Amino acid sequence: MSEQTGAGGGPEPEPIRFFGTTWVGHDNGYGLRRAGVAVGSLATAVAACFVLRFAYQGLQIADTGSFVNVLVVVMFALCSAMAFRKTYEGFSTRAADPDAERNLQGLKAIGFVGSLLAYFFRSLKEAPGEGLRRKEYEAAVAAYERRRAGNPTGRKKKPKRK
Repeated sequence: MSEQTGAGGGPEPEPIRFFGTTWVGHDNGYGLRRAGVAVGSLATAVAACFVLRFAYQGLQIADTGSFVNVLVVVMFALCSAMAFRKTYEGFSTRAADPDAERNLQGLKAIGFVGSLLAYFFRSLKEAPGEGLRRKEYEAAVAAYERRRAGNPTGRKKKPKRK
């Protein structure tokens, strides 16, 4: 979580795509947004499956052979499964190695159906990424409160003059 500070000097929650900071208090249409994200991601996944079906039919019309057809189906299935797992894990933990995560962008692009389904299933439980951000935000608020408790005026102590 970024160390942003609010108007009162405390940490600000990190916004989530489609939700902003409504996930903190579950206000301003949070429930409707979650329903909309769930329906939207599922509808997009279904539409993507139709697009993949048309692409597969194009391969059949081109008569590329059964090996290529099987290879394409297996490739999309494996990439979708891996993209689902990595996307779903990304909602609960930060990536230990951001460079490795960037290297997986191609895999997630090929397995986009898996990523969309992960978004759908996570939005049934909470806003995707809410649990992780809530944990980080609450830790930042607790640390801020501990710092403020150590200094009752809320100001930094001035260094003593020599």
